Amino acid sequence: MGLSGISKSQVSKLCKEIDERVHAFLDRPLAGEWPYLWLDATYLKQREGGRIVSVAAIIAVAVNTDGKREIVGLHIGPSEAETFWSSFLKSLARRGLRGVKLAIPDAHEGLKAAIRRVFGATWQRCRVHWVRNELSYVAKTQQSMVAAALRQAFIQPDRAQASQTLRHVADQLRPKWPKLAGFIDDSETDVLSHLDFPEQHRSKLHSTNPLERLNKEVKRRADVVGIFPNEASIIRLIGAVLLEQNDEWQLQHRYMQVEAMAELLAPANQAEARQIASAA
Repeated sequence: MGLSGISKSQVSKLCKEIDERVHAFLDRPLAGEWPYLWLDATYLKQREGGRIVSVAAIIAVAVNTDGKREIVGLHIGPSEAETFWSSFLKSLARRGLRGVKLAIPDAHEGLKAAIRRVFGATWQRCRVHWVRNELSYVAKTQQSMVAAALRQAFIQPDRAQASQTLRHVADQLRPKWPKLAGFIDDSETDVLSHLDFPEQHRSKLHSTNPLERLNKEVKRRADVVGIFPNEASIIRLIGAVLLEQNDEWQLQHRYMQVEAMAELLAPANQAEARQIASAA
């Protein structure tokens, strides 16, 4: 590029400019309602007190009532305990994230409790991760058969039939794999939550797959660094990646159908109308 070198002051100036843009993006106010929220963690290496530790970079993506998706938050922390998740979700709420009806993360009890406490939303367990957990109870030679049986539940047209099918599968598997059947019993409600929402949206609600490409790009950029010197450097790099991706999303078509959004919001609007009528 014709540069013979770059001074420390130039590096500092560039970093400051990037930090300002990234923080403006990550701290921006969130207007309107956001019915769907995806949450996923990517693990990175960071130096801390002379040690190398693993930290979780939590990325939040939401879809608003216009059917547009946006990256709404990034949070760095040492673990995925409930206090960590609660802190992040409360920061989103303070910035204006509201109207969350369904949250789609991986399975973390701390996150499940935090979602219920902060947003009062339904929790959808990532179906992809759920199936992987299921198959861990089964020998590799029989995993294809079990996976095919489980998929029968997910092609049902509604929640009642899917639940009935999943219970039937659990009963069939119980004599040979009682722990697997018990796992299905305990997690059935969470893995089928997306079936309570509009049919046009369900293909994007049953897992954290909408974040997979984003996470791969984050990991690709992070792998170049290897070990981050501090948290600020993580936010600078990952935040810049998220800002770039979010700008691309805004140029694309709607992520979800608006007509189905109207169906989703109708019960809430009817309840509000009843409250106004009773007050009058």
